Amino acid sequence: MMRETFRDRREAGRDLADRMTGLAGRPDVLVLALPRGGVPVGYEVARKLGAPLDVFLVRKLGVPGQPELAFGAIASGGVRLLNRDVVQGLRIPPEEVEAVAAEEGEELARRERAYRDDRPPPDVRGKTAILVDDGLATGASMRAAVAALRGLDPARIVVAVPVAAPSVCEAFRRIVDEVVCARTPDPFHAVGLWYHDFSQTSDAEVRELLDRAASEHEAPSIPN
Repeated sequence: MMRETFRDRREAGRDLADRMTGLAGRPDVLVLALPRGGVPVGYEVARKLGAPLDVFLVRKLGVPGQPELAFGAIASGGVRLLNRDVVQGLRIPPEEVEAVAAEEGEELARRERAYRDDRPPPDVRGKTAILVDDGLATGASMRAAVAALRGLDPARIVVAVPVAAPSVCEAFRRIVDEVVCARTPDPFHAVGLWYHDFSQTSDAEVRELLDRAASEHEAPSIPN
């Protein structure tokens, strides 16, 4: 019987990559991980597929006083998505929406500098871009990532996650070219419940994995 939980994000990434072997070894494939938790997952996916790894920055907009409840998200390129039902249902005033968006915008810019250094953003035009995270609950952050990525003119967009709410996974099938959800438990509850180790990924770990992935991908293969 398939074990329902993953040991950690790295194991989850290896499991996820095993479901995308048809994309392995293709020069047009690029793995874009959502920091921070998506990077250990994306590292393993990129490694198994033989694809380059980069980050795609997106920040969830959390309800004041309930930060885990998203009312929207922002992503690189000035993309902002708002869940009008949540904003109106909780009567979040416009000034609070703007305050949260400004704060998260500063964090997004900080992470851009911290993770990418002087490296240019990835060129996704005409490529198959695989967006990876450690799981999907509401999907707000991933929807923002998809919207931002679409403006960069990739050939195909694939959303790949180790675990997701069934309805959210199904919803993404209507807006991207391919969806890979390794686990779709019902009831779902929360992403962290499906990992034994769901400790926070640090900025240092993100940088280390990006550097390691770049070195491994650029290293010439050694003939047998």
